[in-house]
Amino acid sequence: MYNRRKFIKLSAIGASMASIFPRIVKADPETGGKSTLPVVISTWDFGIAANAGAWAVLSKGGRALDAVEAGVKIPEADMKNHTVGRAGYPDRDGFVTLDACIMDEFGNCGSVAAMEDIAHPISVARMVMEKTPHVMLVGDGARQFAIENGMKKEHLLTPESEKEWKKWLKKAEYKPVMNIENQMPGSKYNHDTIGMLALDSKGNISGACTTSGMAFKMHGRVGDSPIIGAGLYVDNEVGGATSTGVGEEVIRNVGSFLVVELMRRGYSPEDACREAVNRIIKKKPQTAKEIQVGFLAINKKGEYGAYAIQKGFSFAVCNKEKQDLLIKGKSFYNS
Repeated sequence: MYNRRKFIKLSAIGASMASIFPRIVKADPETGGKSTLPVVISTWDFGIAANAGAWAVLSKGGRALDAVEAGVKIPEADMKNHTVGRAGYPDRDGFVTLDACIMDEFGNCGSVAAMEDIAHPISVARMVMEKTPHVMLVGDGARQFAIENGMKKEHLLTPESEKEWKKWLKKAEYKPVMNIENQMPGSKYNHDTIGMLALDSKGNISGACTTSGMAFKMHGRVGDSPIIGAGLYVDNEVGGATSTGVGEEVIRNVGSFLVVELMRRGYSPEDACREAVNRIIKKKPQTAKEIQVGFLAINKKGEYGAYAIQKGFSFAVCNKEKQDLLIKGKSFYNS
């Protein structure tokens, strides 16, 4: 007879196995791995320089929150980076609008969206988190708040970005285009975001995400990057996740939150990212063939991994052993 005592005994065994399962999942050496602490990971090849900025904090025993802010400020200030920060390409009306969010080990978070004239949105997002009762400020309100708190107002449309915008205007149709990021000059995919996750020497996790969004987007468009649970999510008991690519699809699936919850259930970081990608593909298989979305995750043990819809997604890893590791992520489509 399947009595209550047997049920309890089997349940206890199952719970024990569930706790062991994450430890025996082996990540593919090409796409995932495990790091000693501290460690910082971030999206795309420009994550190498960003990680160096974060490592300057982490290597001295600093807090993960301070590290991710310092790290993503590097691409925000890079005049050659047209998808993050001050040199970002404008929207269809010629305005450079920036989005960012940040989240710490206590579950505190802050965000700004569609903010103009401020070069470091990640720092404003942190001020929203620490100085207001709110999570998100947008548009003129975000800019006003930034200036009132000592941030410098700057004209962000660079001559190079303006030139590309005017070139785009010659043939542009003024309507939403789901795959407009694939039309970026000189690049198949618009690496439109840097997402960063850090695990400090105390074992605490924080994350940051910042972007100028899709090039030549409709004025007022906001993607996943400043949305907690979509572009970024951190749970200090489990791990953290971030995303890159077409934000609309990430938002529809609450992607980064999903990845963290899958890790809570015992998925490895790479497997959790894969499942989040698969859900996007399952819901919109035809759309998924034409867009890029990638997820990057790390758990409390320092295990990390990534997965994307299309090939070409990469992420950077920095720890005591290696400061400039760039890893090619796995993808659903390989051609």
